[in-house]
Amino acid sequence: MRIRALAKINLDLRVLNKRPDGFHELRTIFQTISLSDTIDIEVQRGRTRIEIDSDIPDNLIIRAAHLVLDAAKTSAHIKFQLNKRIPMGGGLGGGSSDAAAVLLALPALLKKPIPLETLIQLATQLGSDVPFFLAGGAAAATGRGTELYPLPDLPSYPVLLVAPGIHVSTADAYRALNRESTIGLHSSTRSTFQAVVWRVASRLPARQWESVNDFESVVFPLHPQLESIRGKLWSLGARPALMSGSGSTLFGVFPSREEREKARVRLEQKFEDARVFPVSLVSRRAYRALWRRQLLGFRYTYL
Repeated sequence: MRIRALAKINLDLRVLNKRPDGFHELRTIFQTISLSDTIDIEVQRGRTRIEIDSDIPDNLIIRAAHLVLDAAKTSAHIKFQLNKRIPMGGGLGGGSSDAAAVLLALPALLKKPIPLETLIQLATQLGSDVPFFLAGGAAAATGRGTELYPLPDLPSYPVLLVAPGIHVSTADAYRALNRESTIGLHSSTRSTFQAVVWRVASRLPARQWESVNDFESVVFPLHPQLESIRGKLWSLGARPALMSGSGSTLFGVFPSREEREKARVRLEQKFEDARVFPVSLVSRRAYRALWRRQLLGFRYTYL
């Protein structure tokens, strides 16, 4: 089986207090986009052996495969070949999407369907972003990012990604925010996030969302080029123009493909070392249709 694992952006991201479990309380809006990795999977019956053609350390694909085999109470020789196109460490959720893709595809290949509730539990063990990629589209997320609430599908807005290749440590970004270790919510942050969710859910034009990413306040002073890229996206007409996750990829939502193309040319000229990707938003309906095509001929679970 060959499958595509789509990336995501954060249309809004707020970091509240640090939780007793060491994670941070988040408020965010996830959205799948058309940029993707490709994974080839080959399964043979036999003793459990998992191989992958990739040198990524502690690859979530391997961990996801072991979890599926354990949940399905079976063994197999599994080979993965990963064609990595989503920039690593860019806030686009590439590793999480790859892991979720294995959770969706491997049960079909093994002919061992796994209930959605179990898949969600396995995804949560793998990482905070992983459960989102089981369904895709647009979703508001709370808690550590694993409590998901689907939002109505958005138009397939043209989007420009700019990946400058700058490494941003997520752990350092959280420390720099210095959120209080309390269980109380910040009422102003909560209310402004709710306002953004209402605007997105009401399908108001993207330029009216008034989105925010809290990490920009601590990441931009350390990496001024990122702020410069966001400013350029804004000046070229992107609304919103934000950093995704804790960085370092920036994205801009454009009202038309023509305006996005003009911006792409300008950005490639100004930031020669950055990778620029023209992509689009992918709705939940389109995401599920993609997975139905990918699993065509196999027994799939809830998709």
